[in-house]
Amino acid sequence: MATYKKRGNKTRKPKFKDEGYLEDVQFDGESTTQEVFDTLDETASKSEEWLEKNQKIVYTVLGAFLFILLGYLAYGKFVSQPKEIKAANHLAYSKSMFNKAELATVNADSLYNVALNGADNKYGLLEVAKKYANTDAGNLAKYMAGMSYVKMNDYKNAIDLLGQFSSDDALLGVIAKGKIGDAFADINQLEDAYAYYKEAANLKDNEFSALYLFKAGNTAMEIGKFDEALGMFEKIKNTYPKSEEAKNITIFINRAKYATR
Repeated sequence: MATYKKRGNKTRKPKFKDEGYLEDVQFDGESTTQEVFDTLDETASKSEEWLEKNQKIVYTVLGAFLFILLGYLAYGKFVSQPKEIKAANHLAYSKSMFNKAELATVNADSLYNVALNGADNKYGLLEVAKKYANTDAGNLAKYMAGMSYVKMNDYKNAIDLLGQFSSDDALLGVIAKGKIGDAFADINQLEDAYAYYKEAANLKDNEFSALYLFKAGNTAMEIGKFDEALGMFEKIKNTYPKSEEAKNITIFINRAKYATR
């Protein structure tokens, strides 16, 4: 059986000088390793020289970065977090009044007014929304204030406050857009209503999607966009077949088809 034999670390001299080799060249691996270390040393030396030459710039940049980082952390701990807590405390009263108004069967407008404007030196939704606009509590106050104005039929203020509200929540974000659509519809700005109904329908895929698709489809019919209305009614049929809006959707589909002729 053939066995691989490891060669010793011997010097090899070329047989012919005409080949251009020097007789005393050794192929022992040590020279190659030394060259690598020499290259690394040279690179390290150049890096050290560059750092020494530009250390003022480097330290300035690092110092600025550290200053920004510490400032951000300090802002969160000593400014942002206390402000969030303070805003939430001020929101508590007006939020409770808003919830009472939502459940009330009589005098609801009076309760909405108290929720909006506050009472007994306690903040209302409008003040929380204004003074703590960049907090979570302030953002929620905008939503509740806008919804209060919707219930009080003050559509201009409803559109303004709900338009300032922003949320990634699967329900609140959709409802806010949809209620802006309702407000525009109530003041007969149907193009705007249609735009917000579409936005609400496509914002999140949830139980409200079919509702706002249906409203968008009906509004599209009113403004003469029959093809778009047909597409929305058919989407309800195909995508949300178990929704309330899908029960009689065939009637609306046929109406839209007839209108497109």
